Amino acid sequence: MSRIALAKPPSSILIVRLTARGDVVFATPLIKAFRRTYPDARITWLAESHTADLVLHNPHLDEVIVWNRKEWKRLLRRGRLLALGRLALDFVRELRSREFDLAVDVHGLLRAGAMTYLSGAPTRIGLGSTEGSSLLMTHVVPRDSSDLPQVASEYRYVAEELGLDVSDFRLDVVLSREDEDSARRIIKEERLTDGYAVICPFTTRDWKHWFEDRWANLVDRIKADLGLTTVILGGPDDLEADRRIRAAVRGGVVSLVGKTSLSEAAALVKSARLLVGVDTGLTHIATAFERPTVALFGSNIPYSEPPAERTRIILHRLECTPCKHNPTCDGDYTCMRLITVDEVLDEAREALKVGDPG
Repeated sequence: MSRIALAKPPSSILIVRLTARGDVVFATPLIKAFRRTYPDARITWLAESHTADLVLHNPHLDEVIVWNRKEWKRLLRRGRLLALGRLALDFVRELRSREFDLAVDVHGLLRAGAMTYLSGAPTRIGLGSTEGSSLLMTHVVPRDSSDLPQVASEYRYVAEELGLDVSDFRLDVVLSREDEDSARRIIKEERLTDGYAVICPFTTRDWKHWFEDRWANLVDRIKADLGLTTVILGGPDDLEADRRIRAAVRGGVVSLVGKTSLSEAAALVKSARLLVGVDTGLTHIATAFERPTVALFGSNIPYSEPPAERTRIILHRLECTPCKHNPTCDGDYTCMRLITVDEVLDEAREALKVGDPG
């Protein structure tokens, strides 16, 4: 039974999850949950420009509004306060023109709370609102601080608090035809038509990383043991780490680091025979597409139960696990160091044994 009773069914709903690609993916089940519960409502998602691709083509959304936060920061750094003020005013006017009567902030940070407040929605619900953003909400749903066993657990919880239909709460990533076509072109150009594995070694947090020499060893073993060429995916900020990994690989590897958009990379993941990755957005996208996936978790545990039959989680729990952004191991990252190449390959073989659900 829901704890938050709305005065009347909302006709215009705003979902706010700005960034963190993995969390945007985890929040996508909310779209169908809202649509099933309020089939006639207008449903809008607010995202930052680098994550909007993950929800832009979802047919159950009426609109995606993109906040170009980087442009706002650029104007601020250059002292162009008048231009920033005009841009911000135009953006707020655009938000308010939708006449939202319900806004749900599932991000929880102050910038997301501010956008939720500025939307003008009379009912504003925040999930675990921090940094003072709780003062901008009419209701706050506490965020569970314990380990969340199932994927998207906290988003399911807020959906239940709102009385939404959570009968089908699967991850819901939808790609455009252009991205699918682009992936097919890349697969042909890189001679990957016989099948390929993807590795996703990169995150913005050092303590989530596995070790570069082990990635290089894994690439060689995937080719020798599984007969698959490996594709490395990542963004422009990952180029130097990508170069080091490739330098240590003895055989061949295809690097597309910095060469694809997020949605193109997602389309490549959708066609992969196997993905091995750390706690990062593309790893969770592979799970959404039910590709054979081996997820390497340690300092952060987004979920501890495999969300799909073809997903395997490798996790060595220690007394300090999960440390959640506060490592106590002086940079040793023992929880990740305990993961071996042999262990990853064993789990990959098991994931590959499961038949394709499509």
